[in-house]
Amino acid sequence: MTSALGSAALVLTSLGAVTAAAGPAAADPCGFYETGSDAYYHHCTSDGSRVVVEVEVALAPDYERCVGPGRTWLGSADRIQGAHYVGRTC
Repeated sequence: MTSALGSAALVLTSLGAVTAAAGPAAADPCGFYETGSDAYYHHCTSDGSRVVVEVEVALAPDYERCVGPGRTWLGSADRIQGAHYVGRTC
């Protein structure tokens, strides 16, 4: 019984380590994401490239935007419905 509890504790500890490691990355994911009030596009790159994304806007025409490495604010989450990489650099 003691070895079974020890094994269970080891498994749970391992899972906790994975969850803790994934936590910070999930807060700023690659691509389009929203917070409670804002919409962002996070271009995850290590080469310094700039890419074109199509921004989908509620009740207005969609548009293209050039974004650099890191997080770019796109606008209010109420207005911006999504954004995606269109396959070219800028």
